[in-house]
Amino acid sequence: MSITRKQFCERMLGGSVVLLFSGCGGGGSYSSSPAPAPAPSPSAAQSCSASAISGNHGHSLTVPASDLDSMADITYNIQGAADHNHTVTLSAAQLAQLKAGQMVTVTSSTTLSHNHDVTVSCV
Repeated sequence: MSITRKQFCERMLGGSVVLLFSGCGGGGSYSSSPAPAPAPSPSAAQSCSASAISGNHGHSLTVPASDLDSMADITYNIQGAADHNHTVTLSAAQLAQLKAGQMVTVTSSTTLSHNHDVTVSCV
């Protein structure tokens, strides 16, 4: 008399333990748990701003993230709360550096006999 694997398992382990080995019988298929979801991509910068302005007395700079794809130089006003304006120009190459997560430092225009070094970074 021959017995199936399932019958053998049932006889060896007893009826209550067989529930743990439901795959002991013939047939069936192997199923693995689903693969974990991929890690989310880092979010793109929403904007870039001056992280430092030398000798600052109220100037500020914000560079919209949409400007980071520019193929042309862009000039920005940095007046902010100051009583006068300066401009800074970021080249297309510098905008690409910002997009790549690097910091860029440029010198502003000269107004009222002074200028500022402006360091820009993205967040």
